[in-house]
Amino acid sequence: MSDVLTLLRDALGERIDTSDAALDEARADKSGHRAASRPLAVVHARSVADVQETLRIAAATGTPVVTRGAGTGLAGGANTGAGEIALSVRGMDRVLEVRADDLLAVVEPGILNADLNRALAPHGLWWAPDPASREISTVGGNIATGAGGLLCAKYGVVRDAVLALDVVLADGTLISTGHRSVKGVTGYDLTALLIGSEGTLGVVVGATLKLRRLVPGQTRTLTATFPGVRAAAAGSAAVTASGVQPAIMELMDAASLAASHALLGLPAPTPGAAQLTVQTDGPDAVGEQAAIADVLTRSGGVVRLAADAAEAERLWAVRRSMHPAMERLGTTLIEDVSVPRSALPAMFDEIARIEREFGLAIPTVCHAGDGNLHPNFIFDGDDVPDHVWDAADALFRAAIALGGTLTGEHGIGVLKRRWLADELGETQWRLQRGIKAVFDPSGILNPGKVFVHSS
Repeated sequence: MSDVLTLLRDALGERIDTSDAALDEARADKSGHRAASRPLAVVHARSVADVQETLRIAAATGTPVVTRGAGTGLAGGANTGAGEIALSVRGMDRVLEVRADDLLAVVEPGILNADLNRALAPHGLWWAPDPASREISTVGGNIATGAGGLLCAKYGVVRDAVLALDVVLADGTLISTGHRSVKGVTGYDLTALLIGSEGTLGVVVGATLKLRRLVPGQTRTLTATFPGVRAAAAGSAAVTASGVQPAIMELMDAASLAASHALLGLPAPTPGAAQLTVQTDGPDAVGEQAAIADVLTRSGGVVRLAADAAEAERLWAVRRSMHPAMERLGTTLIEDVSVPRSALPAMFDEIARIEREFGLAIPTVCHAGDGNLHPNFIFDGDDVPDHVWDAADALFRAAIALGGTLTGEHGIGVLKRRWLADELGETQWRLQRGIKAVFDPSGILNPGKVFVHSS
């Protein structure tokens, strides 16, 4: 290990950080999961050349490398442990090019999502993926996990918003995938393959992003309160079936709604009540708001229209307070499953069944516009208890049985790797392992993440 450190220091000098604070920070992300031990070093890359040199040294010495951005992941995918190099690209945060005529931007991976959109706004442009962590998560991290967000039901996820990638492979080779044109089907789509690969196939050092023009007009917000979460889920499905496309449609069950109200000092909601919060945008935002209000009223909801932007902001504050509200209740395992939108009522039935079976409360919020649920398991202490993992196992299997998936936007990381083969099936699982071996024959890129060895 001292030889690896010597090589890194000789090549990269002050970019190498072995301070206690840096090594401890690299062990964890926002999931609450931590690697058992500290990494060998943190490399603070400032250029593509820094990344290439790090990987050349890692390949020559057989040293594992874990790429990190802002460390805001929720699946342990960037956690770095003993004998590993934490390769931070957070310092590579420039906007290299903006082309309003081509609706694209070229950026480095370390730029924060919200900072990118602040830079694009003067051009009348924006990048659509908007995870809840947009103020603290990087574009590179969004790409690595295939992130989504509140607006993705209308405007798509990261996979829909990336044209091309610059990627450093395990041996230090730099490749460029994709294209700057809107269309392009030459060869296999390696750009799509790399999106969501969680640092297991290469290190993203640049991205050509597909932009949108800023949406004209004002947004409109409403809430609809229902006597229970199943009724709220049925209401959201009715909105989808109506053909009206909200920009955002978020669902909070009774437990999450009550926790957010308590955190914000608001009056307690009606016991058992669940809430949908919906935003419309574009030139017909008012008409679409009225149409959705009608659908939700006919579905049994009590609808409230925000009178102005200030009231809308207060209504959205309840949804945005979900995570800090959960943290007040104990240690939180934030999960992430998706089902077809029509299956949302059935999935909430399954969550209720699992709560009864395991004696747990599982506060849940949902991107109802696209069927992505975030159940929260609350417990005491640092380690997830066995009975919580058993309940999570039942929840994952229920989502898959309903035609859904283990993860809609957080990724597999270390927390869900044991269930990956259950969703993919043995043949596809082995095929994906084979793809990993082609890109990373020595197995040095983010080892132990996403895949586990077959029994």
